[in-house]
Amino acid sequence: MAFSEAETAAMTQALQLARRGVRGANPLVGAVILAPSGEVLATGYHRGAGTPHAEAAALASAAAAGADVRGATMVNTLEPCNHTGRTGPCSQAILRSGIARVAYAAADTNDAAAGGAATLAAGGVDVEGGLRGDESRELNHRWAAAAAAHRPFVTVKTAQTLDGRTAAADGTSQWITSAEARSDAQGLRLRVDAIVAGTGTIRADDPQLTARNPDGSRTEKQPLRVVMGRTPVSSGARVRGTDGRFVQIPTHDPAVVLAELYGRGVRHLMVEGGGTVAGAFLRAGLADELLAYTAPALLGAGTTAFAGLGIASMAHIQRWRWDSAGGGAAVPVGPDLRLHLEPLPDFVNEPKD
Repeated sequence: MAFSEAETAAMTQALQLARRGVRGANPLVGAVILAPSGEVLATGYHRGAGTPHAEAAALASAAAAGADVRGATMVNTLEPCNHTGRTGPCSQAILRSGIARVAYAAADTNDAAAGGAATLAAGGVDVEGGLRGDESRELNHRWAAAAAAHRPFVTVKTAQTLDGRTAAADGTSQWITSAEARSDAQGLRLRVDAIVAGTGTIRADDPQLTARNPDGSRTEKQPLRVVMGRTPVSSGARVRGTDGRFVQIPTHDPAVVLAELYGRGVRHLMVEGGGTVAGAFLRAGLADELLAYTAPALLGAGTTAFAGLGIASMAHIQRWRWDSAGGGAAVPVGPDLRLHLEPLPDFVNEPKD
């Protein structure tokens, strides 16, 4: 494969741009447009579900700057998509732009979106893949695993003390983290398609599981509210709401929950409560990222953030790695810290017997 020095340098920039995006229903993708001289004309990255893809963002940036991209090269961290979802196919946008060459890192393994390279080649664009493909695949390894399994991408979110407690011994839990941390977490609720909690959390805390504006009002777009477990949810529980966006899935098996939600069109699920449900997803190897809002406080006893992992010795310890995507691995939020982690590429969560 023959890639120029300018394309290789541009891929480094594109990978850095991709990490600015947030994980979820779509992969992290960055794009850089190069003039025939090798000069960078424009850049873009995917900011999250429903926003322009990296390629479209780069083209829009070039247009805003008055840059002529005809005959230019686009360097992408992922093969341009070939389908219409919330946005149009990037392959067609590239063809319309007059770009002459596309150099990409990794092929898109999502059956619904794949085929962009072939479409571009058929349209007369010089297309070449494999430039730092391993780095691109590692960047999105959990997204690719979720897509291949036809299940939602899963974010486990907790609000906990330094010693990993989500409630005191008497059951009280409001508030462990600050108003700033709770407001920050609302941004995640806006991005996900569904939020799941267990019947124990519903019974103990009576949460709404809604996305809200800073003034406390509900946002126009609301996630599906999901309760996992067999205990019936009372008719007066706030989680039921009045908008029809509530479902109870009577199971303790995360895989069953994910299959049901995928069939309902959910592509990004947030696991919010409580420790038993979070632990079930972790034990099953079905947690794709972990966001732990951690307060500088100690309880010493009470409800643990992750229950039922089944780990009895250090031989089976779960080790994760810090994830700098979406703002950073450890970000101060008011007096608290937002810790962002992802499983290692070869990580299997379920302990061995």
